[in-house]
Amino acid sequence: MSSQIQRDDRTTAAEASVTDLWAPLRRTTQARIGLPRAGMGMTASTVLELQAALAAARDAVHVPLDVDPLLDAMAALGLGAPTVLHSKAADRSVYLRRPDLGRAPDGLDLLPTGSWDVGFVVGDGLSSKAVAEHAVNLLTALAEALGDSGLTLAPPVLVTQARVAVGDWIGQTMGVRTVLMLIGERPGLSVADSLGIYLTHEPRPGRTDAERNCISNIHPPEGLGYAEAAATAERLVRGARALGRSGVDLKNVSGPVELS
Repeated sequence: MSSQIQRDDRTTAAEASVTDLWAPLRRTTQARIGLPRAGMGMTASTVLELQAALAAARDAVHVPLDVDPLLDAMAALGLGAPTVLHSKAADRSVYLRRPDLGRAPDGLDLLPTGSWDVGFVVGDGLSSKAVAEHAVNLLTALAEALGDSGLTLAPPVLVTQARVAVGDWIGQTMGVRTVLMLIGERPGLSVADSLGIYLTHEPRPGRTDAERNCISNIHPPEGLGYAEAAATAERLVRGARALGRSGVDLKNVSGPVELS
């Protein structure tokens, strides 16, 4: 009887592999496609997986960023002592309800000033998990790619309760020509730790999203890798310097660009 059950199990598995037309596509994406069904609804395992993914997404948004270990790791990069700022959103609840307060920082007088080609701002955004897991490795790759291009790099800044536009205030105050905002992206039911880079040339308050370039979905091994993201950022920085602006007019080109 036992051997018969095992043969039946193998037959069922074989039949499933033959009849599951979605299987090849599932190997190429994290999206939930062709979900199995039980009668008119989803299977119990599928429902549990969705609930677990939803819980991970909620945690990514609501769990506060652990600042101290991140600061120590950023300081070890050799870019200069990092500065910690907070947006005008008093807490996470206010941050989620008032996006405008997350776009402006408190404590700009704490920032170093000078004249640098590129500045780095790291913000928790909507996924503290993404920042905790990927920000330092991505900063390392960016510093290597941009430093090899002969560009001067400003000391990094870490901002909590941050939206993308907070980088405009910081970049202008510090005197950087191009600011790269590394920020946790809105989590979904497939990925809760995706990091994005927003590039703004000649940053100043009031810049629109049309004046930025975005490199998203950075979360190796499933998403974009650190080195590839850094190489793309380096090309965009050089392109912005040559063009004199960033945004919709700036394209990601793979060839060399004359540095102005």
